Amino acid sequence: MLEIKNLNVSLDGKKLLSDINLTVHDGDRHLLTGHNGSGKSTLVQTIAGNPAYSIDSGTIIFNGKDITKENTTTRALLGIFLASQHVPEIPGLTVLSLLKHACTAHTHFRTGRDLSMGELLTRLEEVRTKLNIPKEWLNRSMNVGFSGGERKRLMLLILQMIEPELAILDEPDSGTDIQTQQLIADTIHNMPNTTFLFISHQTTFTDMIKPNTTTTLSSGQVVIK
Repeated sequence: MLEIKNLNVSLDGKKLLSDINLTVHDGDRHLLTGHNGSGKSTLVQTIAGNPAYSIDSGTIIFNGKDITKENTTTRALLGIFLASQHVPEIPGLTVLSLLKHACTAHTHFRTGRDLSMGELLTRLEEVRTKLNIPKEWLNRSMNVGFSGGERKRLMLLILQMIEPELAILDEPDSGTDIQTQQLIADTIHNMPNTTFLFISHQTTFTDMIKPNTTTTLSSGQVVIK
């Protein structure tokens, strides 16, 4: 599904990643690990198309398509989802509005048809109930006034509503209790049509996920074992 070849990345002229080669297969639960500052977040931000990071050389292939020069929106529509560690607060943009725009865009890109409000609300009610998310959250501004654990549940709500082909989760377990970690793990196991690439430092959490592949980074390079 994802193949990274000889990727070199810099930020403000400083080289952060050197000759990264990585393959993620369809259906993987792929763990990306390494010490703080090893380049993990840089790598996933680059895969998602964060324009702050400069690709100096190398290629990123997604489902057979070279997306190295594609922008973030195109990569998202093609099926790449990134849940970052630090999500922004967006005053004035409600959770419902975000979901409406995101799901409508993805449905139209995938099928060429428009998503009806009835379809959206039916699916939203199903996922919201499963995640035990109160209805009133939907009319609140995105991430404004939400606790860390609540933001993780919002992330899971968006993830399940969009159902991407590749979900990249950057330390989804950070700052969470054991119940939230289990909820994240259950979500991963219950989305068989989504491939996961995730970062974690906690063995308790990774044991819940049971990754089938692990890649370790150190000083911006893949550790060859």
